[in-house]
Amino acid sequence: MRVMRPNILNPDEKMLHDQLDDRASTSLNPTDFSNLSPDCVFDAMHAQGFHCDGRLLALNSYENRVYQLGMDDAPPLVVKFYRPLRWSDAQICEEHQFVNQLHAAEIPVVPALVDTSGNSLREFAGFRFAVFVRQGGRAPELDRSGTLGWIGRFLGRIHAIGAREPFQFRPTINPQTCGDASLDFLLRHDFIPADILHAYESTARTMLAAVNGAYQQAGNVQNLRLHGDCHMGNVLWTEAGAHPGPHFVDFDDSRMGPAIQDLWMLLSGSRREMQDQLCDILTGYEDFYHFNSSELHLIEALRSLRLLHYSAWLAQRWGDPAFKQGFPWFNTQRYWQDRILEMREQIALLDEAPLRV
Repeated sequence: MRVMRPNILNPDEKMLHDQLDDRASTSLNPTDFSNLSPDCVFDAMHAQGFHCDGRLLALNSYENRVYQLGMDDAPPLVVKFYRPLRWSDAQICEEHQFVNQLHAAEIPVVPALVDTSGNSLREFAGFRFAVFVRQGGRAPELDRSGTLGWIGRFLGRIHAIGAREPFQFRPTINPQTCGDASLDFLLRHDFIPADILHAYESTARTMLAAVNGAYQQAGNVQNLRLHGDCHMGNVLWTEAGAHPGPHFVDFDDSRMGPAIQDLWMLLSGSRREMQDQLCDILTGYEDFYHFNSSELHLIEALRSLRLLHYSAWLAQRWGDPAFKQGFPWFNTQRYWQDRILEMREQIALLDEAPLRV
């Protein structure tokens, strides 16, 4: 698959990224989704040779715009229109190439379809988009014996392939790109109310100091290509078809980082419950890829970085009407007060001993 013209690295969304300025050097126009009407969606698909039957269902996505489209005499397809100015062409194609490598290894993922020239990234009216086969499924039954081990086996296979070569254009997860940049964005753009600004900043900097300490304890861990946002909402379970079991979807946040990034978001509940869940996952994971137990020091560190980044992501997108409608509680006095309490809890957790394997 040919990589389209590489552009300058752009900021990221939900999880972690290199920059949060939302500035990009790109010729793409427009800069938002205001011109992406249903007619534009249908015209884009017809221009690529897809014959839609007029059915359009908007799927849940804030960062991009994702639709399920009915096809004439064919199963429905899913089309994703990428947010302008977020990823460069090279970064999107790099994600597509990674997913293609996983698919070629018979790992249950959903690759982007390619056109007659072998390109997976398409353009229409200034918008970039990709087309996918629809993947159905349900949430995994985590209390069912063997489920976490099954997920762990596929994650081990994903990481074994992810470790073969690095991303060249996508960013890396670390305290600077995800923590310092997020805090800096919030402070420079005056999102924190003045009366709690000092408390917020001092708490955030204390938490980031503890995060850096956790990274020092973990030592020199390997960075590899990751799913990047591997929570249970991005794992679909199927009972039939060529690959029953878990399917991994939405590699939109794929990037370089430690392997534990794709594991910790699968854990929930009490410390004892998370300990048991981690052991179940690693039982399958280590059949295919070695897990460095030093990375356990990073679980609460990565959770802390995600908390900061989530606030910065919302702030960065606050000019998008969809965000004001979808997150009405953001940027209120109560929201920022709750984040201070949340960060203080994380500081305490960062001081505890890590989970064991």
